[in-house]
Amino acid sequence: MAKRCYYESLSIERTATDVDIKAAFRKQAMVCHPDRNPGDKDAEHRFKEINEAYEVLKDPDKRAAYDRFGHAAFEQGTGSAAGFGADFGTTFSDLFEGIFGMSGGGRGRGTGRERGADLRYNMEIALQEAYAGKNAQIRIPTSVTCEACSGSGAKAGTKPKTCPMCGGQGRVRHAQGFFTLERTCPNCQGRGQSIDSPCASCAGSGRVTRERTLAVNIPPGVEDGTRIRLAGEGEAGVRGGPPGDLYIFLSIAAHPFFQREGADLHCRVPVSMVTAALGGECEVPTIDGGKTKVKVLEGTQSGRRFRLLGKGMPVLRARQSGDMYVQVMVETPQKLTKKQRELLAEFDRLSSVETHPESAGFLGKVKEFLDGLGGRTGSV
Repeated sequence: MAKRCYYESLSIERTATDVDIKAAFRKQAMVCHPDRNPGDKDAEHRFKEINEAYEVLKDPDKRAAYDRFGHAAFEQGTGSAAGFGADFGTTFSDLFEGIFGMSGGGRGRGTGRERGADLRYNMEIALQEAYAGKNAQIRIPTSVTCEACSGSGAKAGTKPKTCPMCGGQGRVRHAQGFFTLERTCPNCQGRGQSIDSPCASCAGSGRVTRERTLAVNIPPGVEDGTRIRLAGEGEAGVRGGPPGDLYIFLSIAAHPFFQREGADLHCRVPVSMVTAALGGECEVPTIDGGKTKVKVLEGTQSGRRFRLLGKGMPVLRARQSGDMYVQVMVETPQKLTKKQRELLAEFDRLSSVETHPESAGFLGKVKEFLDGLGGRTGSV
């Protein structure tokens, strides 16, 4: 049986944020957790399904691979997240802590450092830029490490102190009956440290907001919706924590001449009635900025397509290109002179079945159809 889409499993859109994903997982996990549904095989299967989906979608790299290749990205030993894998403990811990504010085991000493948030930047590029690639510069407002305190959050000349409530663990324990419950320390919010004299520049967070200029390399062949990850270029971490990542989402502007389908390009070219009837050539532009001639065969009908091999878009990270398809549209002449009308009338008078075989065939089919109707009507 085909696997269910991970986004459908969690009942979220493909544009869902990390917060949306985590919230959806928590909500559904509470409903179908095996401990709440003892002996219910359907609930157990459902819980495994949403756990597998969450393990993939919560990880930016795995999610990017899934968005591009679907389930095939994790088949044949390439990182499957199916079932209760090695990361299940982490997933369940995330769920348990988020709901009850506690976990089943210690997490080690708190460091006070928190990873910075990931950022998203939307960039629109032209089709020609998607064809050739592009080196671009972007300016983004983001959080960077505070220079005044070097990211510690403490005033110059002072240092963060170990939290007296949790002893630097970031978590405190409470005995309740037969259980010992652990939760995030309310005094330091899990950081394990406290600051008596916060830095005036960053108010103790260890980071400030600045506008940064970044260089982005867009490879040839990118498609609409391609996501580029710049590792470590997101927000700075809290109090010296590691930075997040920056994700650039590309959209490709509509082109006035070409329409793109994967690596192939399509365009429509008008040709005169005479060229279509007698044959000839028409000149069309190509996406690389050049021109090429297309041979129009004698008797070409409107809508016929001609294929130009290798004249399409490059395939991302592959040494091959798509094709270009030129669709001929025969243009009916307008605003005819008297002489032109006379010549066309003379041509029509001299025309025969061989001159217009499709019209003759169509009229023949219409006659057969009407004759058949007449025969059935007479028999009633």
